Amino acid sequence: MMSSLLLIATIVILGIPAAIIYLPWAMLTDNVMPLYNAAQFIVRTGYSLARIKVRVDGLELIPAKTACIFMANHVSNLDPPALLPNIPGRTSAFVKDSLMRIPVFGLALRLAKFIPVERSGDRESAQESVETAQRILADGIHITMFVEGTRSQDGRMLPFKKGPFYLAKETGAPCVPISIWGTEAMIGKNSVRIRPGTAHVVFHGPLNPDDYQTREELMAAVRASIASGLPEWMRD
Repeated sequence: MMSSLLLIATIVILGIPAAIIYLPWAMLTDNVMPLYNAAQFIVRTGYSLARIKVRVDGLELIPAKTACIFMANHVSNLDPPALLPNIPGRTSAFVKDSLMRIPVFGLALRLAKFIPVERSGDRESAQESVETAQRILADGIHITMFVEGTRSQDGRMLPFKKGPFYLAKETGAPCVPISIWGTEAMIGKNSVRIRPGTAHVVFHGPLNPDDYQTREELMAAVRASIASGLPEWMRD
C-alpha cells in the first residue's frame, strides 16, 4: 500500500504547481510541450518513489521524425504511465470521454490533443474520433492506442478492435507494435494497491499498412509482433 500512497502523493504534490504554472502558459501560447514534459517528469518521479522500474527495449526501431501509430496490449492501469513517457517526441491517445469532463485534468487532456471516445459505439462519434486522429497525425504527433480496447483480466491477449487498423489503413502511418508485461502483477484490475516491480515495454519494428491488402492482415501482423515480446502464457 505504501507504493500506492507514494505515487498518489507525488502526483498531487508536484501536479498542483505544475498545473498552476503550465496550464495558463499552454492556453496563452498554444505551446503544450512544457506541460507535457512536466507530466512526464511527474510520472517518472512517482514511479521511482513507488519502486516501479520501467525497462524499455527497441527504441532504436522507431522511425525518426515520422508520426506513427503505436499499438500496445493492455494488462494494467499502470500501462499508460509506463508507456507514454517513453515514446519519443509527443503522442496523443484515445481516452474515455468521461475523463475530458474532469476539472483541470480534462483541460490538460484537451490542450494536449488527446482524443475523446464515447463508449456508446455510435458510428458518427467514432468517425469523428478517426478524423481527429487523422489531423493529429498530419500535424506530426504520434497516436498511441491499446488495441484490445480494454484491460485484460488475466494478462492474456484479448481480441483486437478493428478501429485502430481502419485508422492505419486510412492514413498509411507506420504501425509500431508494443508489448507490455510485468504490470499485470503489480496491480489488480479493480484494485488500487500497487506492488513494486518491473514494467517491461518492448517496441517492435514498424509495419507499413500499405504492405497489407486488408485490415485483417495488418491486424494479424501486429498481433504476432506484440505476442513475440510477451511471456508465452500471455500470448493467447
